[in-house]
Amino acid sequence: MTTTPSGVETAARPTTAAARATDLSKVYGQGETQVIALDAVSVEFRQAEFTAIMGPSGSGKSTLMHCMAGLDTVSSGSTRIGDVELTALKDKKLTQLRRDKIGFIFQAFNLLPTLNAIENITLPMDIAGRKADQAWLDRVVETVGLSGRLKHRPNQLSGGQQQRVAVARALAGKPDIIFADEPTGNLDSRSGAEVLGFLRNSVRELGQTVVMVTHDPVAASYADRVVFLADGRIVDELHDPTAEAVLDRMKRFDAKGRTS
Repeated sequence: MTTTPSGVETAARPTTAAARATDLSKVYGQGETQVIALDAVSVEFRQAEFTAIMGPSGSGKSTLMHCMAGLDTVSSGSTRIGDVELTALKDKKLTQLRRDKIGFIFQAFNLLPTLNAIENITLPMDIAGRKADQAWLDRVVETVGLSGRLKHRPNQLSGGQQQRVAVARALAGKPDIIFADEPTGNLDSRSGAEVLGFLRNSVRELGQTVVMVTHDPVAASYADRVVFLADGRIVDELHDPTAEAVLDRMKRFDAKGRTS
C-alpha cells in the first residue's frame, strides 16, 4: 500500500516491467514512399497490469504491439520481454521466446475447427512438448467460465465462447505477457464485456500482464492504464480510465488532426 499526501491509502502499482521499448522506430518504404509508423517510442508495460493502447487509425498502435511481441522487426531502438532483448535474438530463439513467454489473442479467434475447446487451449503446449500444469489449467478454465464447454468444437460455441477459448489458450502456458489485438472486434457488446471481464480478472486474480490494442473507449475502461498514440508517438497516458475520460482524450486528438 502507498499513502497519498492527503493520507489516503491506495494499492501500490507494480513497478517491474514485463516488456519495454526504448527509442523504438519502425519505418516502411524509402524516399517519397517512406512511412514512419513508430517514431522513437519508449514505453514499458508493468507486470500484473492491464494496459490498453489507443489512437487514431494509422497512429501505430498495432505496429507497436507487433514489434513488442516479436511479430515484426524494428528499424531502430530495442524491445525487451523481461530482461531479454528481442532485437538481439536469431529466428529460432525468437520463435522459442514467443512460444514460451508470450500469449496472443487476436480478433479472429484462430481456433482449429477439428479440435475441441480443451484441445485448442493446450495446443501450443502440445506442439512444444510441454505438459500442462493441471492446477493452473483448471484455474484458467474456471476463470474464463468454460468448465461446461471443454468438449465442444468451435462450431458448437458462440463467438464469445470461442474468444474465451482463445483467452484461455493464451493464459494456459503461463506467459510473461499477453498481447491482445482488438479482441472484442468480432463480438457483440455482451460477449465483448464478458471477454474484457475475463481479461481483467486474469490480471487481478492470476497476476497476468495484458496489453490490448483497441479503438473502443468502453473496452479501454477495463484497463488499469491507457497509452495514447498519434503519428507514431506516445502523446498521452491515462490511469484508472473511464469510458467518458477515454472518449474525451480521443476527441482532443481528432480535433487536433482536423486543425493541423
